[in-house]
Amino acid sequence: MKTLTVAFTGASGLPYGLRTLECLLAAGCTVHVVATQAAHIVASQELGETWPARPEAFGRYLRERYAVAEEARLTVWGMQEWFAPMASGSNPGDGMVVVPCTMGALAAIAGGMSENLLERAADVMLKERRDLILVPREAPFSTLHLENMLKLSRMGAVILPPNPAFYHHPQTMADLIDFVVARILDQLRVPHTLMRRWGAGGEAG
Repeated sequence: MKTLTVAFTGASGLPYGLRTLECLLAAGCTVHVVATQAAHIVASQELGETWPARPEAFGRYLRERYAVAEEARLTVWGMQEWFAPMASGSNPGDGMVVVPCTMGALAAIAGGMSENLLERAADVMLKERRDLILVPREAPFSTLHLENMLKLSRMGAVILPPNPAFYHHPQTMADLIDFVVARILDQLRVPHTLMRRWGAGGEAG
C-alpha cells in the first residue's frame, strides 16, 4: 500500500484534513504527518481540540484517535526534522496532500522555498514527479493566489479547492466533507467508498 504525507496548515478546513488522514489509514496506507504551529491554533478554534505540541506526543494522540497499533504506520514529524523520509528524493513516498493549504504555504511551495519540512517535502514531490495535492481554502482568490496556483499546476501539482457539490443530496456536514475527501483520494489513487460514482445506480458521486 502507498506511503503518503499529509500536511495540515493554518487555513480553515481541518475537518477535511483529519477525514483524509482517517480514510488513508483505513485504506492501509502508511502516513507521515506534518502540522504547522498555526494548524494547532486552528484546531483549537475550529474543532475545540488541543493538539500536543511535541511531534511524538501528537503522533500518539493521532494513533490512539484512529486506533493505529503500529507506530510505523502513522508518524508525526516536526517542521524542522530534516531527516524525515519525505525530505529526500531518495525516499519520497508516493504522494503528498496539503489539506487545508494556506496561501502562504502555497506561495512558498510555488517559490521553492523549502524552509521547513512541509515545503521541502512538497518540493521533493514536484522534482520527483510524484502526486502533490494542494487544497487551498481562501475566498476570493487574488490575482497573486491564482498566479501561484497556475504556476504549481504547470509543475504538475493538483490544485483542489474544497468545493463540495450538492447534486448528491448531502444530508449532513459529514456528507459535504466526504465529497471533497473523495476527490482527494481519487487524485491519490487510493480506493474508497465515500461516494457513489457517477452513473452507478443513477446517483452522482
